[in-house]
Amino acid sequence: MNKYELVYIVEAHLGPEAKEEVSKQVADTVAKAEAKVINSAVWFERQRISFPINKIQDGTYYLVNVEGGPSAPQKLRQTLRLNEKVLRFQIINANELKPIPKETKKEL
Repeated sequence: MNKYELVYIVEAHLGPEAKEEVSKQVADTVAKAEAKVINSAVWFERQRISFPINKIQDGTYYLVNVEGGPSAPQKLRQTLRLNEKVLRFQIINANELKPIPKETKKEL
């Protein structure tokens, strides 16, 4: 099983019920892709988007850790493209992420 990170953006001005519905739809999409959600969290509640998407200026960012087979990202992409409430999304393979060496980390 591979580990993936999914980040998606929804409109910040949606109500809490609508955001919860989108979150459930994404979880259902992950289940249909024969994968499972390890962790799901709101990354940024109300964040200014770098450029307008469909004339929307602010978005809520979600981070979802997923575990699934090698075909899971493609299945997720196909379904998330059709969801009109998801403005943008990105899926990366977390197995390929390299840890940051300690000597390059800066202390605040």
